[in-house]
Amino acid sequence: MQDRYLFKYAIIRIVPKVEREEFFNVGVILYCKRLKFLDIKYYIDTNKLKVFSPELEPSLINTYLEGWKLICDGNASGGAIGKLDLTDRFGWLTACRSTIIQSSTTRSGLSVDPIKELEYIFKEYVL
Repeated sequence: MQDRYLFKYAIIRIVPKVEREEFFNVGVILYCKRLKFLDIKYYIDTNKLKVFSPELEPSLINTYLEGWKLICDGNASGGAIGKLDLTDRFGWLTACRSTIIQSSTTRSGLSVDPIKELEYIFKEYVL
C-alpha cells in the first residue's frame, strides 16, 4: 500500500467588493510539507467577474495570481516572499486578507499524489 501524505489547501477567492463579502472561487493552493510540494491552480471565469464587478479587469486579477504562482514556485521574481521556505510561503499566501483576492481557511487531507489532489479540488470547487 502506498504511503499517504498529509496536505493542506485553501481555495482562492475573488471578492470584487470587499465590503459586501460576496465572492466566487478561482483557484486552489495546495501544500505538502513531506513531499516539499507547493502549487497553485487557477482559472478566472470572466463572465462571473463581469456579473460581480464589471469594472474589474480580468488581466489585472490574472497578473496578481501570476505573482502568487511565482511565490509558490520559489521564483526570485516573487520578491522577498518568494525566497522564503515552503511553509512560510504557504502561510503568507493563505493569510487572512481584506483585499480583492483572498483565500479560504486552510483545510487538510491525506493523499498519495498531491498533483492529482490539486486537480481534484480544483475541479470540485472552481470549475
